[in-house]
Amino acid sequence: MPRLLESEGACLVVIDVQERLFTHIADGESVLKQILKLVRFSKLIGIPIVLTEQYPKGLGPTLKVVKEEVAGDAIVKTTFNCFGSEEFVKRLEEIGAKTLILSGIETHICIAQTALDAIDRGYRACVISYAAFCMRHKNKEVGIDRMRSEGVTISSTEMLIYELLKDSSTDEFKQALRLIKGIP
Repeated sequence: MPRLLESEGACLVVIDVQERLFTHIADGESVLKQILKLVRFSKLIGIPIVLTEQYPKGLGPTLKVVKEEVAGDAIVKTTFNCFGSEEFVKRLEEIGAKTLILSGIETHICIAQTALDAIDRGYRACVISYAAFCMRHKNKEVGIDRMRSEGVTISSTEMLIYELLKDSSTDEFKQALRLIKGIP
């Protein structure tokens, strides 16, 4: 398998960025900015985006600012592992996903279980560390360490953007550069 990620077959998965969870997240606002940057970049280069919600009746809906950026309904689930949802599995099959770019809440639970199962199912899994939330930093560290040791690619938002763009001479690069610099 090539070490560099490709945009073809990639899918951004935004996991459980919900109101009641978000209020308890360490560094939530800065991580939320990274998720929004990933969503906007994915839209720019045509990467499909899958949004999930963990038991929204109890945890509330996806944050409005995220929902406004992502077209389509969230996949509602009660399992921590996104693959526990038949709708999630079906959506990945429909879009032809081969690589899952994972972000959201919580790193050591839903993201880790989804990433590890993705590898077992033959997908490539990449977790964007700066766009992965956790209520406690130590749990995030443990989750990232476990995933890395099990073969999940750990990356940053900027690293992913440059890796998928590959070339600075494209119009997409010029637009992505504005995202990287935080220019609206």
